[in-house]
Formats: sequence, C-alpha cells, structure tokens
Amino acid sequence: MGSYKTDGFISYDIAAWVEGLRYEDLSPQAVERAKLFWYDSVGCALGGSQTEDAQILLAHHREMHGETGGACTCFVSGYKTNPVDAAFLNNHMVRAMDYNDIYWKADPSHPSDIICGPLAVCDLKGLTGKDLILATIVAYELEMRLVEIGQPGVREYGWHHATLTGFAAPFAAGKALGLNKGQLVNAAGICASRTGSLGAVTAGKLTMMKNTVDPWATRMGVESALLAARGFSGPEHIFDGKEGLFHVFGHAVYDGKPCAFDAEGLTKDLPKAAGDHYRILDCGMKSFPIEALSHAPLSAMMKIVSEHDIDPDKVSEIKVEVIARAADILGDPHKYRPTSRETADHSLPYSLAVGLVDGKVTPLQFEDERVRDPKLIPVMDKIKVVPNTEFEAMFPKFQPSRVTITLADGTKHVQQVDVPKGDARDPMTQSEIKVKFDALGACVIGQDKCDKAGELVMALENETSLGRFFSLLTA
Repeated sequence: MGSYKTDGFISYDIAAWVEGLRYEDLSPQAVERAKLFWYDSVGCALGGSQTEDAQILLAHHREMHGETGGACTCFVSGYKTNPVDAAFLNNHMVRAMDYNDIYWKADPSHPSDIICGPLAVCDLKGLTGKDLILATIVAYELEMRLVEIGQPGVREYGWHHATLTGFAAPFAAGKALGLNKGQLVNAAGICASRTGSLGAVTAGKLTMMKNTVDPWATRMGVESALLAARGFSGPEHIFDGKEGLFHVFGHAVYDGKPCAFDAEGLTKDLPKAAGDHYRILDCGMKSFPIEALSHAPLSAMMKIVSEHDIDPDKVSEIKVEVIARAADILGDPHKYRPTSRETADHSLPYSLAVGLVDGKVTPLQFEDERVRDPKLIPVMDKIKVVPNTEFEAMFPKFQPSRVTITLADGTKHVQQVDVPKGDARDPMTQSEIKVKFDALGACVIGQDKCDKAGELVMALENETSLGRFFSLLTA
C-alpha cells in the first residue's frame, strides 16, 4: 500500500517551471483573464471587508501588533502590517462572502484564495503589475492542476481542498519573491508540511472557519517562501516521497479502492510559451454569492420563475435533482435551518427559498436578519433535494441540475441547467464584473474609486508599483 519515490521528486520539476516562467511567456488571453480575476477578486474583498469575521480578524491583528506600521497594506482599512498577515487578511476578505472564483474537478478550489500572497510580496518588494500578473498565473496553474489529479478528490474522504492549497501557495509567493529552484522546493516542503485541513469546516453546521482555512494556507505560503529565502529547509519529497501527499493519502480507501493521485497530470504540458494553454482560462466566476454547486439549480429555478411568473404562495413543492455530493453538502438537515451566513450560502433550501420569495439572490439575502426570518422556513420545507445518479457521469465536465416546480393546482414546470453563468464556457464579461464590483464596493470606497480601481486593474500591466492600487482600494 502506498509506494513512494526515493529520488527524482516532482517538487523539483514544478520548481523548475516556476523559476523559469517569464511574463513574456504568458499568452495575451491568460494576461487578460488574470486581470479579470483580479477585478472580480478585489470586488469580493470590498464586500468581504464588511463581514463580521473579517472585522474580528482585523481587530485581532491590530491588538496583537498595534498600529506600529509595516511594509504591506490591507484593503479598505489601509492597515499596515507584515506581508504574512497582510496576505492572510486580504485573502480572507476575498473569500469571506464565498463569492469569488470557482474551479471544480476532482476537488473544488478557489484559486483567488491564493493571489493576495504574491500581492503582499509585490507590495513588500515594490514590484510591478506585471510581476503580480505572472505570480497570479502561477497560482492558478498549480492550484487548478492539484484539484484535477485526485482519484478521487480528497474532499470525498473528508479533507478540505485547503490541504492542496498548501502545495500551490508557496510556489506563487516564491515566484514573486524571486526564489530559485532549490528555495522553491524548500518553500513547498515547509508549507505543505503543516497545512492539512479537515473537511469538517464545510460539513454540517458551518462556522467562520469555512472561509478561513484556504487564506490561512496562503498565509503559510508567504511565510514559507520568506523562510526559504533565508535558507530554511523543508522536505523535498512532500508530494511523492515517503509519507508525502501521495503516500499518506494512498492509505485511504474510497468505494472499495485505494485513493491515488495522477502525478503525471500535475506537470504534463506545463505552459512555457505564449502559444500554450494556461489553466486560468478554464476557471469560472460566481454570479451568485453561494456555494459553487448551488449555481446551476438556482439558475434553473430562477429561469422557471421568470418565464412563468411563478407566485411563491402557489408553489407546493420544488424538487431539486443534483449530483450526490451536492445533495450531501448542500441539502443535509442543518441546511434547512440556517442561522448564519456561512451555513445559508451553503444551503440549497435557503438559496432557492429566498430566491423564490425575493426574486433575486444577492449579498443582501445573506444578512443575519434575512437568514433568520421564520417566514422562510415553510418555503424551505417545500424544497426536496435529491441525488440523481444519471448526473454523476456528467460531472465535473458539467454541473447538471434539474428543478421541477409543482404548483398547488398540479401544474409542473421543469428546467435543467448544465453550465451555470460564470463558467468558463459562459463567462462573465468585464461589464458584468463591473456591476458585481460596484454593487459590492460602492458603499465601501465610493463609486468614483470603484470606477478608477476597475480601470487600473484592467491595465494592471502598466503599473510600475502597486501604490495606486492600494490607494484606490482604501476607504
């Protein structure tokens, strides 16, 4: 059980690619997508800054370190601190509303949970917009490959995908820091040695940790890169050697078979030239502030409601057919009685009920008062979430969801959605991202700064430093 390498470790292959990649090697399409993901991500951060958990974390860090200042800047507050804490606080704001990007293959991921790591390093070192774009594309490439290679994904046997982020984040931060191949290998070994995350954070009743474990892995990625730059060492065999990722998870069994990883898939055809395909082009965005697998069923229901002018009071049942893991994650008993935003945005019954009643699903629908409104309980109880075994073969290429609304008079309306809006096959446009950005940010930094920030981000490659970037994102 669980054979492993004793030499020729894969961490060196990844590190060689990271060290060698230059801005000039990037495709124009990858650069454009990186800017769009930054546009989306900082909008999410502006909204996320207003959440209770983000405010608790900021207050905690201020109490620990005071207002003595530091080299790196935090969004909205302008709080100055060290790069490790800045990476954590900024990426938590990106993640706090669960409204940022999504890429789901064997495992789910949110690559933008990593990008404030290289941002903090760029801020620390006075680097350029091009440097940030390059490290961003490294983050996306590695994170997305890591969540493709599980057989099955680690989520299927109880681990959170932040476990895999711990392997990608140090490479992204290390790229911005200019680490050489040996230092990058050490950074990955340092970070991934201690960033395993249990799936409990997204199972059952959800807490503030749900949106924190991935940014915490990014925090460790920055610290690991900084330590590696000083000569601190970490295990080179962290992926494929003795008691590394592949060996340890090879002891697990799922559906009667040992769990494994496609090691070749992690490094095969890594892009090295402008004509190559970069994974960032395959990542999606969220058009609703909810868990990724909720998007297709919510889109299907809203389409029925719009086309048939459905009166919520005349609905007797809403049947939601989804893949088994969506039913398990989003339709368990806790999800029928959410008492917090963290549980509500991972609840299919709540998302569909509030969408039916309010006619929309925006961040406003996840305010505490709305989540705890007892009038939504009987509506949630009309929603039946069931697994559809036929859909399993279509996932993850598609996210099939079928919604059947039955009215009191027996009339049925059925709609199936396989590709939700925001998916790379139906991407959000720059103008659609601006609408989302402005909705999240105008009340935080003002509309004028929103307009200017959007213009700056979409021309990020022209910035010789990130001073203006942070200035526009400070309230």
